[in-house]
Amino acid sequence: MNTSLHEHYLQDALHEFRKNKRLGEGAMAQLDEREFFHQLDPESNSIATIIKHLAGNMRSRWTDFLTTDGEKPDRHRDAEFEIDETATREDCVRMWEQGWSHVFAAIEPLGAEDLMHTVTIRGETHTVMQAINRQLTHYACHTGQIIFLAKHFKSNAWQTLSIARGQSQDYNAAPRLEKEVI
Repeated sequence: MNTSLHEHYLQDALHEFRKNKRLGEGAMAQLDEREFFHQLDPESNSIATIIKHLAGNMRSRWTDFLTTDGEKPDRHRDAEFEIDETATREDCVRMWEQGWSHVFAAIEPLGAEDLMHTVTIRGETHTVMQAINRQLTHYACHTGQIIFLAKHFKSNAWQTLSIARGQSQDYNAAPRLEKEVI
């Protein structure tokens, strides 16, 4: 195999970002408008709020990724947790897509030689690899929140995004099934 460890890392990171995007979309697709905007309590975030926060974070972190601090001066993080009552699901989906486009536009052109380059996030120095890992774990946490909320709202109507409960033996007999779902 001619792929270096660095190239493999970048390919895997992109794969994991894409998987998080697909999982979030699979969960959101199962929701109606009310569920999409519903807060379980005043201190919790709706799926719409999580999306707005992710999109703001993605724009800030990945715009001019190699050359400017990942916390852009025009980012208003606290406002990401406020949803305007005129916001629509389509507005949120548009934010989601724009956010992910920043992620992929920044990472896809990277080469192995870029991974040890340093970038800053809120003035803190990170290697490119550390910055990617930081965001990958951050986005996975929020994707998990989206999935948890969607599964909660759908209850018995939930369509699994992975191996269905009670189906592990079937999966083990044909492991390719999980890849088809995700």
